[in-house]
Amino acid sequence: MGSGLADSTADEVARRDDAVMLEQLQRAAFDYFPRSTNPRNGLVADRTGDGSPSSIAVVGFALSAYPVGVERGWIDREDAVQRTLQALRFFWHSDQTGRPDATGHRGFYFHFLDMTSGSRTWHCELSIMDTALLIAGVLSSAAYFTRQTPLEIELRELADALYRRVDWCWAQGDGTAVAHGWKPEHGFLSYGWEGYSEALILYVLGLGSPTYPLSRASFEAWTLTYQWENLYGHDFLYAGPLFIHQLSHAWIDFRGLQDRFMREKRCDYFENSRRATLVQREYAIRNPLDFRGYAQDCWGLSAGDGPRLPPLLVAGRQQTFFGYAARGAPYGPDDGTIAGSAALASLVFAPDIALPVVRALYARTASRVGQDVLASGFNATAAPSGVGNWISQGDFGFDQGLIVLMIESFRSGLLWDLSRKNPYFRTGLSRAGFTGGWLDE
Repeated sequence: MGSGLADSTADEVARRDDAVMLEQLQRAAFDYFPRSTNPRNGLVADRTGDGSPSSIAVVGFALSAYPVGVERGWIDREDAVQRTLQALRFFWHSDQTGRPDATGHRGFYFHFLDMTSGSRTWHCELSIMDTALLIAGVLSSAAYFTRQTPLEIELRELADALYRRVDWCWAQGDGTAVAHGWKPEHGFLSYGWEGYSEALILYVLGLGSPTYPLSRASFEAWTLTYQWENLYGHDFLYAGPLFIHQLSHAWIDFRGLQDRFMREKRCDYFENSRRATLVQREYAIRNPLDFRGYAQDCWGLSAGDGPRLPPLLVAGRQQTFFGYAARGAPYGPDDGTIAGSAALASLVFAPDIALPVVRALYARTASRVGQDVLASGFNATAAPSGVGNWISQGDFGFDQGLIVLMIESFRSGLLWDLSRKNPYFRTGLSRAGFTGGWLDE
């Protein structure tokens, strides 16, 4: 009995330590948004550093993070409402002509915008996917700020108008599949979505539109390109980078929800993400390319920053490094870079294997809280003189946003609750053929 009591006490201490750790990491990630926002228009920088443009996806993460900040006491509700309204007002009144220096077209927005003027920058594409992430944040804010005050009423009205303005049907171009993007110089990009990807939330939002919805056939056509595999003994819907298995889940609780594809596989997208996480850990344990640092408590190949160095000799081969890239397991690309956000965003799917990674990385904290685990990428193989890690400098809003939202899904499920309250999410899932889970409640 004495031993059992000691074990129970030790477990309680460990849970408290984990809670403190996650609070610190989530708060540190959240702080990216207040300090990286232009208060005049609500635009949020893609990354820290002078000259960074705004990323519309990062704005979507910010709009989703503000309710988390209010609930956690990190930001006043009135401040969060004002910040949200600044962004919504900007996008509603922005230039929608589709000209090369506009902000958007047909309710969609260019991927990167000038932080001051809000006009297109870097000759980037009108991004269908990143607009979906922005709209996910817009709808999350509307579901959270429900008080009958003039500002919160305006917030909800603008959010609804912005969603209704998006012409999802136009994004199908002349075919069934949704295009990746569009440029004013030459029209739609020549490729669409093929294979399982982060586009799951795009299809849900596109199908849920009350004004310009995607055709039901578009989602079915996309799922026909899926690749179901058995890797390391796990049957799952394949995608190499972990962020693909995480991103849509930041807003939608897929536990028990099944479309036609998942009903046939007797699985769901949440369980699929758990299996993908197990595959990533097994890949790190096997470490077929012999990178330094890979282990059962150090894994996570995803989109993130990496070294830009000359090739190095690794295990008898010349290993090149990719800089910023979407890395994946087991088919690569892989250059020894682990994304700090990968394990944190896996907590909700597989806490038993993700928490040890987070604890190990957190324990390596040096100059700031959670330096390694919050970094966009770190690489032991590319470390100077073979000691320690090469660590990405600065912060990327995409990483910090995913960390805030996925830790919150693990802690409270707040964003999932907000999506359940929004009829557009329910409509989109139903039109895609999903049944089960909370849809049957």
